[in-house]
Amino acid sequence: MPPLTQRVTRDGTAPDVTRPDPAKVISGDPVHSTWNLEDTGGLYCGLWQSTPGKWRVAYAEWEYVYIHSGHSILTDQHGQETHLRAGDSFIIRPGFEGTWDCVETTLKDYVIRTWSEVC
Repeated sequence: MPPLTQRVTRDGTAPDVTRPDPAKVISGDPVHSTWNLEDTGGLYCGLWQSTPGKWRVAYAEWEYVYIHSGHSILTDQHGQETHLRAGDSFIIRPGFEGTWDCVETTLKDYVIRTWSEVC
């Protein structure tokens, strides 16, 4: 049984290293490293880091994010930009479509709840 409290850290956890689907990449060659610390009944929590690049996103899930470092720009389908920098926290709701532009390598905490579990 895992402990009932856990520090959110990359220490001691090997990352899952991936890239976005090439069909979604607009520029660059972003590399994503994910340290998933929780995966329980549609709830996911951990740390995620991306190197620079820009790709299309479409969210079917709900996500809370806290930015530790870097600079990214989240742009919705209407062109509204949200700059994300160290210390920023935000929520992305199901149905969001647009682009994620990682201007500087970005590290974030995340808590994701899959939409089917929220309803």
